[in-house]
Amino acid sequence: MYRVYRYILPDVDAELTRWERRAESIPDPELRKQALASIHSKRFHCQGGAVYAAAQMEYRHVLIPLIVALQTISDYLDNLCDRSTSLDPDDFRLLHQSMLDAVNPSASVQDYYAYRQEKDDGGYLEALVRTCQTCICMLPSYSAVFHEVTRLVSLYGDLQVYKHIRKELREQELLAWWERHRHGYPDLLWNEFAAATGSTLGMFTLFMIAAEEGVTADRADVIKDAYFPYVCGLHILLDYLIDQEEDRIGGDLNFCSYYKDVGETSERLSRMVSQARLHIGKLPNPRFHRMIIEGLVALYLSDPKARMQGAVRLVTRDVMKKSPLMRIFFWVNSIFIRKKQEVTLT
Repeated sequence: MYRVYRYILPDVDAELTRWERRAESIPDPELRKQALASIHSKRFHCQGGAVYAAAQMEYRHVLIPLIVALQTISDYLDNLCDRSTSLDPDDFRLLHQSMLDAVNPSASVQDYYAYRQEKDDGGYLEALVRTCQTCICMLPSYSAVFHEVTRLVSLYGDLQVYKHIRKELREQELLAWWERHRHGYPDLLWNEFAAATGSTLGMFTLFMIAAEEGVTADRADVIKDAYFPYVCGLHILLDYLIDQEEDRIGGDLNFCSYYKDVGETSERLSRMVSQARLHIGKLPNPRFHRMIIEGLVALYLSDPKARMQGAVRLVTRDVMKKSPLMRIFFWVNSIFIRKKQEVTLT
C-alpha cells in the first residue's frame, strides 16, 4: 500500500490528466463529452487496475501507461455504447476492434467510427491504441501471454456487443453466446459467465506477468485460468450489485438482477469469493492476488450506493460475515480514499 500511495496513484493521476487534456480537444462534441465523462466518473477503474504495477515496480513506467490507456479505451467505449446514438452491432463490434488492436503490437489502426455519425475525435482513440502497442513492445515476455490476452479481450468485445444492442434482442443473444461457451464452465450460471467477460483484471494480470523474463505460454494459461472466470466474475458482479437501482431506473441490463432473490445473490457471490481464493492460491505470490480479491470486496461493498439499497445491504451483511483482517483493512482504506477524494473535489 505504501507503493500504491507513493508511486502508483500519482502516476495514474498524471496519465489521466494527460488523456483528459487530449480529450478536451476532441472536435466532435458528443465524442468529447463521452471521453471526458469516462475519465471523470470512472477514474477509479484505472486506479484499481494500476495496482498490478505495484508488483513490478521496475516496469511501472510501462505498466501504468498501458493499463491506464487500455482501461480508458474500455471506459470510453462503454460510454459510447451505453449512451449511444446507434444500436448497430456492427458499430459496437468495430469500436471494440480498437481494444483488440491495442493488445496486438503488429495491428494497424482502423476507422473505428465507420458505422456511426460521430467520427472526428481528433485522433484520440488512435492515440490510446498506439500507446498500448508501444508499451506492450517493452514487455519482455508479451509474446507468451499474447494468446490469452487476446482471448480475454475478444470475449470482452463480444459482451459489449450483445449487451448494448436493442433491448428485445439482448437476452437471447447473450444466452446463445453462453450456449457456445457453457461446456467450459459447467459450474457457472449464464449471467456469471457474462459478468466475468466484462472484467479487465485478467488482462492486467497477464501484463504484469509479461514484465518478467522467461515466461512461458503454459504459465500464461495458468494465470488466465486462475483469474477467469472467478476473480473476473466476482469483480463485475460486485459492480453490478451496487448499480442495481441505477440500472433499473435507466432500463439497463444488470446481471445481478437474474438471481431470484437476496438469498441466492448472497450464496452465489460468496461462492464466487471462495472459488476466487481457491484458484489464486495456486499462483506464485498468492498473497498479492488475495489482496486483489479482498480489495475488490471491500471497495464495492463499502460504496455509498451499497448502503442506499435495502437488498444490497442484506447481501453486504452476508458476504462480509467473518471477514479476514485484510478485507477489513481495505474496507477502512476504501472509505478513507473516498473521503479524501471528496475533500479534493470540494
